[in-house]
Amino acid sequence: MSTKFSFQKGYRARAVFVILNAIFFIFMMVCMIVPIIKILSDSLMNHTVYGMKLIPDEINGIAYKYIFSQDSLRRPLVVSVYTTLMTTFLGLLISTIGAYILIQREMPGVKFFGYMLMFTMIFNGGLIPTFLVMKKLKLLNTLWAVILPMALNVSNLVLMRSFFEGLPKSLFEAAEIDGCTPIGTFIKIVLPLSKAALASIGLFFAVAAWSEYFHYVMYISDTKKYNFQYKLRDLFADKQAGDGEGTNINIKTLQSAAIIVSIVPFMFIYPFCQKYFMTGITMGAVKE
Repeated sequence: MSTKFSFQKGYRARAVFVILNAIFFIFMMVCMIVPIIKILSDSLMNHTVYGMKLIPDEINGIAYKYIFSQDSLRRPLVVSVYTTLMTTFLGLLISTIGAYILIQREMPGVKFFGYMLMFTMIFNGGLIPTFLVMKKLKLLNTLWAVILPMALNVSNLVLMRSFFEGLPKSLFEAAEIDGCTPIGTFIKIVLPLSKAALASIGLFFAVAAWSEYFHYVMYISDTKKYNFQYKLRDLFADKQAGDGEGTNINIKTLQSAAIIVSIVPFMFIYPFCQKYFMTGITMGAVKE
């Protein structure tokens, strides 16, 4: 009797937990989606809206046409796309090659280089020495001053190494017996088995590059090389609030449209990368 009562009590407790958990996540989902819907609604109405008006009373895409037609906004968008693609490509290239080298246990000095990389995750030279290095390398006021620091990400390299270490050693041994070179093993075996890791880490690089602001402030002075996030900040600054002057565009509508343009790319990318992302975040957790 007591066993049956305990079972019923445990079942009710689990049911209550499931209900409360569902309510909590629905609440969190609403808190995240409602602001986006509000901004989208504001971007389609060419007048100032007060309060939580989620359904536009008019559909007007003039702000979006302005963003893609004006060089002051279109050029930063192109810069953002370029730096995001280059950072992601270089970041994945450096991370995968570096991680593959670090799992070569028989290579002389591999532990030393591994410890040196781990050291840079804890300590760095600081803002001023980094700036002086960029100046010495003549990278100031170039997009490489933004791309290279983000592509050289030791955290992502360590994650990739953990994933490579989780691959069955028998695959490497079989490839070696078949006469495959280390580079051939990397290209023909390691990379095809690393789609989840590549998608996850590539997403990390892409999101960081697309959202970057600090490096542009520190290393870029040419206004033609600013990215869309920097321009978006200027749209909200009082001194730049006149971007839409001379047109019939409401500044709040223009700001809302710029926000939507900045978040839309990854709103479409995330659903397609989700299955790889969920697998990639656990990479290296289980080893043979």
